Amino acid sequence: MYFFDYMERRNWKKNDTIKRIVIGILGATIITLIGLFVLRASTHMVYAGLTFNEFISREKFEYYQFGLWVTLTIVVIFHVIYFYNRYQQNKIKEQKVIAGTASAKFDALKNQLDPHFLFNSLNVLTSLIEENPDNAQKFTTSLSKVYRYVLEQKNKELVTVDEELQFAKTYMSLLKMRFEDSIVFTMPESASNPESKVVPLSLQLLLENAVKHNMVTSSKPLHIRIYEDQGDLVVENNLQPKQIVKKSSGVGLSNIKQRYDLLTNKKVNIHKEANRFAVAIPMLTKKISVMRTEQSISQLDDSYMRALNHVDELKGFYYSVISYCLVIPFLIFINYKTSWSFQWFWFPMFGWGIGLAIQAFRVFVNDGAFGRKWEKRKMEEFMRNEDKNWD
Repeated sequence: MYFFDYMERRNWKKNDTIKRIVIGILGATIITLIGLFVLRASTHMVYAGLTFNEFISREKFEYYQFGLWVTLTIVVIFHVIYFYNRYQQNKIKEQKVIAGTASAKFDALKNQLDPHFLFNSLNVLTSLIEENPDNAQKFTTSLSKVYRYVLEQKNKELVTVDEELQFAKTYMSLLKMRFEDSIVFTMPESASNPESKVVPLSLQLLLENAVKHNMVTSSKPLHIRIYEDQGDLVVENNLQPKQIVKKSSGVGLSNIKQRYDLLTNKKVNIHKEANRFAVAIPMLTKKISVMRTEQSISQLDDSYMRALNHVDELKGFYYSVISYCLVIPFLIFINYKTSWSFQWFWFPMFGWGIGLAIQAFRVFVNDGAFGRKWEKRKMEEFMRNEDKNWD
C-alpha cells in the first residue's frame, strides 16, 4: 500500500499510463518476492533452527510461484479497477468543465440584456423628450413597469410564452408612443399551449431590431406580426431597410441564438425575402436547464442520486462476482498443481463468498438491517444532527 501510495503521488504525464502499469506490476512483484523471502527465512531459521546458508541451499523458485501468481492476479485486478475509476472521474471532470463553461456563458449572455435594454430605452426617451414631452412623461411611467419585468425575468432561463407576449404588448405600447400610427402591430392574446416557453426578452429584442433596422414613417408604416407556426413563435415584419443604419452592438439576434444553443438542439430560424423578414424562435415544452458549476452532485435531485448510487453499487457487485468466478478456479488450479493434500483454496473461497453475500444484501435488499433504506435513514439522521450543530 505504501508503494501504491508513492505511485499515486508521483507526477505522471498524460501518456505515462503504460509506463505506470509496468512499474506498478514489477514493483508489486519485487515487493512480494522480498516479503515471501523474509517470511520463509524467518520461519525456517526461528522455528526449524536452520542457518541462513542451509535455508538458501534448500530454496527453490517453485516455493514462490503461488504467492507470485496471487500477487499478479490481485495487482492486475487492482489496476483494471483503478484505471476504470480514474477514467470515470476524468469524464465527470470534463462534464463539469463543459457545464461550468456553458453556465458562465449563459449568465454572461443574460447579463448583456440589462444594460442593453436600458441603453436603448433611454435613447427612445431622449427622442420623445424632443418630439413629444407629454408622451415622454407617459413613457417614463410605463418604462418603469417594463424595466421591472426585465429585472425579474433576466435571471431566468425560460419564461412562458404568455408572459413574453404580455411583455411584448407592453413594450410595443411604448414604441407606439413615439411612432404612433407608423407601427402596425398584431399578436395573439395567448399561446396555444400555456406550458410552452421561450428565452426571456427574446420578443423584445426581435421587436427592437425590427424598429432599429427598418424605416418607420407614416407613409411607410412598419407592419409587425407575432404568430405561432409549427412549434415556433415567429416575429415577422415587412422589409424596408433604412438607408443609413447605426452600427449594431451585436447583442440582439446573436444573443437569442446563443442562449438557445446552450439550452436546446432546436435552432432559431431566420427567413429573409425581398419584402419580408421573419425570425422563428422555438417554443420549448420540456423542462430544460443549464448545468451550473455550483450544482455539485450532492445538490442534484435526491431520487436521481439514489438511483445513481444504486447503479454504481450494482455495477461493483457484478465486477466482484466476475472476479470471484475467475480468481477462485485459478486458485483451485494452483492448489491442485502445488499441494493438493492441503486444500487451502477453501479459505479464500469461503471468506470471499461471505463478502459477496454481504455486498449482495446491501445491493438487493431494500429494507432490514443495513439495507439501502437503512442507509438512507441513517444519512438523513446524520444530516439533521449536522444542521442542529450548525444552528
